[in-house]
Amino acid sequence: MFARWLLLFVVALVPLGPGAGRAAEAVPGLDEVPLSQLLEIVVADRDLLAFDARSGGQITERLRLEERVLWQGSRGQVGAVLTDQRILAVGIGSASWQGVELQREERPPEQALLGDRLLMVVTNRRVIGFAGEPGNLSEQPLGLAEEVLARRVGENVAVLVTDRRALGLSSFQGGFAERKLQLKERVESVSAAANLATLRSDRRILIFRSPTRSWEERRLDLN
Repeated sequence: MFARWLLLFVVALVPLGPGAGRAAEAVPGLDEVPLSQLLEIVVADRDLLAFDARSGGQITERLRLEERVLWQGSRGQVGAVLTDQRILAVGIGSASWQGVELQREERPPEQALLGDRLLMVVTNRRVIGFAGEPGNLSEQPLGLAEEVLARRVGENVAVLVTDRRALGLSSFQGGFAERKLQLKERVESVSAAANLATLRSDRRILIFRSPTRSWEERRLDLN
């Protein structure tokens, strides 16, 4: 009997492996530090070149006649080039550049908002997201007179807030997740960091989680 209790005591003292205690609650990407620069974009003459530091590959897109580059940038696994005709995006693992045409009366955006694994571009007509691996473009039109209140990007999450709704974008899955704002609801603050975005209003807190691509709600006590 004494030997049995001694064995149980020794087993209880053996330290767990580094990930054993967190295995049940682990979510892909949550514990990853910000990525190093894995993608480099170069404009060479009339070619857009994206160099993939992970695979050593090169992805090329030819500029059109008289097409002008207005902005270019990259961070982590994604990059974008904005021209006077198109919005172009590329990522690690992409087979080619992906792009959308600027619409009639759509003004070229000043820049793209870059996270480590996603990016977001906002124009006067729509919001465009690029996420996933390989990345996919998705977009949501802005309504007539819909006012953009805030735009935020973290490493794996992006959020756009207007006077009508909140749109969340996840690096783990393409497409925007939408949450409507209530009538006369006043937005007080918006933030995005790592895998989480939060919107605080005068009535509630909305939380968007990148791994689940879903919005959660916490009601505020108004009494």
